Amino acid sequence: MLQTNAQNNVSLDELDRFCRAVFAAAGANTATADAATRAMMHGTRHGVDSHGVRLLAHYITALNGGRINGAPDIKKVTSFGAIETLDADDAHGALATYTAMDNAIDLASKFGIGAVAIRNTSHFGPAGAYSIEAARKGYIGITFCNSDSFVRLHDGAMRFHGTNPISVGVPVSGDDPWLLDMATSSIPYNRVLLYRSLGQALPNATASDETGVDTKDANAADMLAPLGGEFGFKGAALAGVAEIFSAILTGMKLSFDIAPMGGPDFSKPRGMGAFVLAIKPEAFVDRQTFDSGMQRYLQVLRTSPTREDCKVMAPGDREWLVAAQREREGVTVDPSTRQAFEELADKYGLEMPLF
Repeated sequence: MLQTNAQNNVSLDELDRFCRAVFAAAGANTATADAATRAMMHGTRHGVDSHGVRLLAHYITALNGGRINGAPDIKKVTSFGAIETLDADDAHGALATYTAMDNAIDLASKFGIGAVAIRNTSHFGPAGAYSIEAARKGYIGITFCNSDSFVRLHDGAMRFHGTNPISVGVPVSGDDPWLLDMATSSIPYNRVLLYRSLGQALPNATASDETGVDTKDANAADMLAPLGGEFGFKGAALAGVAEIFSAILTGMKLSFDIAPMGGPDFSKPRGMGAFVLAIKPEAFVDRQTFDSGMQRYLQVLRTSPTREDCKVMAPGDREWLVAAQREREGVTVDPSTRQAFEELADKYGLEMPLF
């Protein structure tokens, strides 16, 4: 998480305004600008800076190059009861995935469960942005996506899986949702880029050089380690789960067949897949029982004994604290992102966010 200094911060509202203005100026339609901004702002608001507004310049490059379709025609191509498959027409990944989760929630309202596979999509940013949409509407939301290879296998020495995120959002009556949003790599690649921008050393056992040997030098990092350190086979297996749902079940590209996120070719769509699931708790148990169970679970979790000078937190608790702070104080934008903002503002004749 970036350290904040309220005197030099920019408000969330200003970041939201600027991102939408840049997408519109670059020719994206309103739906694309809205979805992409919502997803990035979810990351920035909740402290997932690697998947927040720092992605704006990358998305604009992909939009201008032709990788992303700024005015897609997203269509349902198959359906079977509570199951659908969408062809996203090379949409921005956020637009495709918000659309898919909305459809999954609609299916779950009828069948108790809704599963939507996505074809021909692109990078969607923070996976939690979509699972939380379901949780806020009273459903359990699950999101999978694969991405281009950057993570070695346990004891491996080649890029095999992508960071392949998994996210689960669960509604909690009278409280913020329980929210898991995790890469199956030790850290996401965007966090390596963030550490490079900040000139900081990487944590131990998170990245490797080109031979598979661990390194803390962000500039020397050639691949990421799977989640789990010495037990990285578990992280590699979880990455495989995301791979199966996102690529094999959708008929889209496996991680090692996807063009690199960073280019250099931004003219061709990447042929990515994703998968979302929505579950209606009342289809399994009455709502009062479900709500009581979640409240009891979290109450005991948060008040359980801790080690000295430590605090236990439920998945999502850190994010809600960060969001509250950033709503009050704004956000510190890293130097590389600020420079990218200046270049975009100059290119499109837009007003920079007020720092």
